Amino acid sequence: MNHNHTVAQLHGLRLTGMAEAFAQQLTDTVYAGLSFEQRLQMMVEAEIAHRDSQRYRRILKNAKLKVIAAPEDLDYRQGRGLDKAVMADLLTCAWVGAHRNVLITGATGTGKTWIACALGVQVARQGITVVYRRTARLLEEMAVGHEDGTIRRQRNQLAKAQLLILDDFGLTALTNRGRSDLLEVLDDRVGTGATIILGQMPVKEWHGIINDPALADAILDRLVHSSVKLDLKGESMRRVKSRGGQ
Repeated sequence: MNHNHTVAQLHGLRLTGMAEAFAQQLTDTVYAGLSFEQRLQMMVEAEIAHRDSQRYRRILKNAKLKVIAAPEDLDYRQGRGLDKAVMADLLTCAWVGAHRNVLITGATGTGKTWIACALGVQVARQGITVVYRRTARLLEEMAVGHEDGTIRRQRNQLAKAQLLILDDFGLTALTNRGRSDLLEVLDDRVGTGATIILGQMPVKEWHGIINDPALADAILDRLVHSSVKLDLKGESMRRVKSRGGQ
């Protein structure tokens, strides 16, 4: 039997994981005593693992997370306001499937973006699509989309993401169009996707930040209902790191 030809055929069928596992079985004597069924099962498992890994890398590339943060490195130091039980529940990613939202607030440097990206990495590991965007930049691009006719495509792309992370909410004032576009984005996600919103100001002040009573009611109704709220406290994590901490 021409084993190299079989490996090439597997690659041709895009069964890369199986091809690599088969090639390994040919060179490692540890597999010699296994039955055909056992070796085939190992090849199938290798193919599944390879596809999962490829999907994970593809999701991360498309997500454009600000930082690839490992959930295992979450810092639960006292006074930070990060509850281990709450985070353990979030790391199961069940809230994404339930189309719930997470609202993360806290002063500059308290680690809002890092935690959101860690959650983004965790959902990507489970094959869940995620998109990270800064709120002001997104709304600027959508404003351009109204002018060049790409707004519908932009909205469709955002709606398809199973998890959308919007950073720096409230950092810059919303325009009339920006308020409307934000409402459209969130409305498209009701019952179909989960959203993480990050902002420096407490959630109770977001109504005033939006600065339009009717639109603020509509936006917050889509965000706050049954959401998980993380209010981070303590000193800047950047200063902690500069002293040699996490």
